[in-house]
Amino acid sequence: MGFLHSKGIAYRDLKPENVLMDINGYVSLADFGMAKFMKQEEEEVSLCGTPEYLAPEVLLGEGHGMESDWWALGVLM
Repeated sequence: MGFLHSKGIAYRDLKPENVLMDINGYVSLADFGMAKFMKQEEEEVSLCGTPEYLAPEVLLGEGHGMESDWWALGVLM
């Protein structure tokens, strides 16, 4: 997640179905259909992602940034 954010990419749909692991245990993300290029301080108000993994600010429509990806990672863990 840190790598994507350093490149200005908000993933916005982290869930188990989008996490792939190869035979050696390396993890990759799949399905960048909801990903978006964003600036660090930029906020988005669209409601996208899987409801079970959405940060509260996304659900409330208050505006959210890349930090909502970290929320989803915490829920996934």
